[in-house]
Amino acid sequence: MDEVKKVSRKKLVVAKGVAALALASVIAQPAMAQFRLIPAPKPTPAASQPARAPQTQTPTARPPQTQTPAVQVPKPTLAPPQVLTPAPMVAPVQMVPLPVLSGKQIAELRQMLTDAGLSQGLRRMTSTVSLPTDSEGMARAALDYARAVHSGRLDASDFINDWGLRPAAFDPLPGFADAVKRDRIAAWVRALPPPYAGYDGLEKGLVAYRAILTSGGWPKLAPGPDLAKGATGARVKALRKRLAAEDKQVSASGDAFDQALQDAVLRAQRRYGLRPTGVVSTGTLAALNVPVEARVRQIMANMERWRWLPQQLPAKRIQVNIAAAVMTVFEGDSPIASMKAVTGRPGNETPMLQSRIHSIVLNPPWNVPSGIAAKELWPKGEAYLKAHGYRIIGTGPDRRLQQESGSRSALGRFKFDFDNPYAVYLHDTPVQSGFNSYSRLDSHGCVRLEKPGPLAELLLKNDPEWQPEAIAAQLEGTKTVRVRLADADQVAVYLLYWTAFAGPDGTMNFRDDPYNWDKLLAEKIEARAAVSAATAS
Repeated sequence: MDEVKKVSRKKLVVAKGVAALALASVIAQPAMAQFRLIPAPKPTPAASQPARAPQTQTPTARPPQTQTPAVQVPKPTLAPPQVLTPAPMVAPVQMVPLPVLSGKQIAELRQMLTDAGLSQGLRRMTSTVSLPTDSEGMARAALDYARAVHSGRLDASDFINDWGLRPAAFDPLPGFADAVKRDRIAAWVRALPPPYAGYDGLEKGLVAYRAILTSGGWPKLAPGPDLAKGATGARVKALRKRLAAEDKQVSASGDAFDQALQDAVLRAQRRYGLRPTGVVSTGTLAALNVPVEARVRQIMANMERWRWLPQQLPAKRIQVNIAAAVMTVFEGDSPIASMKAVTGRPGNETPMLQSRIHSIVLNPPWNVPSGIAAKELWPKGEAYLKAHGYRIIGTGPDRRLQQESGSRSALGRFKFDFDNPYAVYLHDTPVQSGFNSYSRLDSHGCVRLEKPGPLAELLLKNDPEWQPEAIAAQLEGTKTVRVRLADADQVAVYLLYWTAFAGPDGTMNFRDDPYNWDKLLAEKIEARAAVSAATAS
């Protein structure tokens, strides 16, 4: 449940003094064992190869390439938590003249932009590319590409209110001019995309799914009774071919639903965020029948949202994937723990945003938003309200409802506060049954956590007054206490919308687009491209 109905809508920074070793040791304690710990991936030969160099400080999970100092990009910073006004989309104009390209540089840049525009998901495979042949035209095309791949293709006016993330100001001209002067254009181009493993995974996934598309895609499965182990026939044969398109472990021949095929179905269900039953029923069939073209567009939309994030994320942070309803604790660019969450249902969307958790409220009361009260509670009458711990504050049109703290509070025993204009937060819940579902978009916009206690202990580990024993003692009663985190212990929190992402082994995972934000983003990109084309003509 959520404290305030959304009005205006819009990676855990444990402070610099909290070392990674300290964080890991806390999670290893019994209380922390309630987290689902994510083991570090085993090293592979590919891991020793240098990754693409970012333009600012490289996250720990990605070794940088050697890069000329001339390729410089302003280092974006996170806005202070009390100031959540988005950064301007356009960087201040700098007095740097447009560089003059040599004939060789023009030819090389034309090829680089043609290849990069496709590999970075900025255009479809079927779209044609028409690039200038003169120095000025190619220079301007390079700058347009740099802005698109670094900061995205939307104008500030294209962002809806719930998209509370904005790319930082970015002027590519100074870095480009220096790269031209030093003949380091290729290094400049490589350094432009987001410097994160999450983006890299999507880039590789885009290649893989475009290859599937080029080879003819996959067949649409016919409806019918559920398919399970032991089944045979034409529908099982079609299922094998469909699964083999994405899963190279599957044999495309045969018409028997054996143990190997059941294992393949389980893998597919996990890729799509479905309950892993091993049975192909309606939900699994629908996910398998999403065309490969749609999966490609889904990957491209998520690559675009990565461009809205800062080029340097906090080393330790909390991320919530709204679409998957999962909260993850990150250290560097690697997840170390996660738990299930419940996020906003369509119509009560959880906004995308970034902020910092500054306080934890123990035994929080619930101040019911007026909209929720009017629609869901007032009609039930005062007897119901009293029986469920609500009290009426005020009279007349200004009256409001507050649910008392304690075991019945819709916020449970923990509330994690961070500044934002949407009045959303992370919180506990007395109703744990919602976490058993694989579709967990059921809140009014706030984020319910499956295991808030271990998270609270983690954030308060450096506060001698609020060690686990003190927290447990406070929760034995119902008195409300707000614990302000020390500045050094306040943690960055990101609410993000990922409907496509690569797993630790590189396998692509997909989720539904419950808010239709992938589709809306694609429409806005196309509309912005049309405006730009009309302006240039």
